[in-house]
Amino acid sequence: MLSLEEIKRKEKFFKRNGGVLLQQQLSAPEGNVERSKLFDSKELEKATDNFNEDRVLGKGHQGTVYKGMLTDGRIVVVKKSAAVDAGNVKQFINEVLVLSQINHRSVVKLLGCCLETEVPHLVYEFIPNGTLYQYIHEPDERSPVTWEARLQIATEVAGALSYLHSGASIPIYHRDIKSTNILLDENYRAKVADFGTSRSLSLDQTRLTTLVQGTIGYLDPEYSQSNQLTDKSDVYSFGVVLVELLTGREPVSSLRVHDKGSLASYFILSMEEDHLSDILDPEILKQDSKEEIIVAAHIARRCLNMKGKKRPTVRQVAMELEAIQSSRSPHPGDDSVSTKDVELISSQS
Repeated sequence: MLSLEEIKRKEKFFKRNGGVLLQQQLSAPEGNVERSKLFDSKELEKATDNFNEDRVLGKGHQGTVYKGMLTDGRIVVVKKSAAVDAGNVKQFINEVLVLSQINHRSVVKLLGCCLETEVPHLVYEFIPNGTLYQYIHEPDERSPVTWEARLQIATEVAGALSYLHSGASIPIYHRDIKSTNILLDENYRAKVADFGTSRSLSLDQTRLTTLVQGTIGYLDPEYSQSNQLTDKSDVYSFGVVLVELLTGREPVSSLRVHDKGSLASYFILSMEEDHLSDILDPEILKQDSKEEIIVAAHIARRCLNMKGKKRPTVRQVAMELEAIQSSRSPHPGDDSVSTKDVELISSQS
């Protein structure tokens, strides 16, 4: 049984970590995270073997991530927030509130949180096959990175972003789309993760003035100059991810001096000079999918337009990638869009 002192300490942490506000928000009818999903600190300690270092899956500026097992046998990920300060707690609360509005197969599922500890904790479903970054840049011989798999992942991520922008109850801009924030499940299906810097908009808003946040190499240059966040900022970042999938190269490299190390700039230059084949990953060129790859490259090029208004919406991108997929296995009488149709769509956008 807890002592009075322990009870008071937990209550103090709960209030400091925004627990009262969070309870009010999460009990709203539109929320997908119920009040019952507030985890007990003892349960998370038991799940992670008292946050044993052997359970650490990764560390970042927002905190440390542990693998754990709940009493019902579910394998989970416990994200322990970094040292408490107003900024970290705000990002934590923001992530819970944003994820409470989301229910999509290609977005990592938030199971709940714990607020009665010195630093807040988030609990997610466990996604077993690491990040897209690892999949592309640290390939495993047991799971070759085929063009078909890359196209599938790109389509799923675009579909998730399309849902966030136009299918969720309130439009959500992720603000930090990158290959390390895309996880892969047991079937190598994509799950978009890490919503700490995401922003929700009212239905009548199309842009938001914010302090610029994002990752070098993926950051929309227009947003970084204007502080005006729009849906096209996520489109630019997705374009960089698509280029990573096409080229197998990292978004920033000290080896690329002439374009300041930017993969996006190098890719655009290669396309402008008609040297696309020089930058594409040789692995995907071995496969009989050259027409599809060229169409995907043109989609990526449009996503990377310096002017946000000239970029496609992520919904258009998702539809075009789906069209490429549907053209892979035509059925008799199937009216699915061909890659030539997609090229026509791209040229007219």
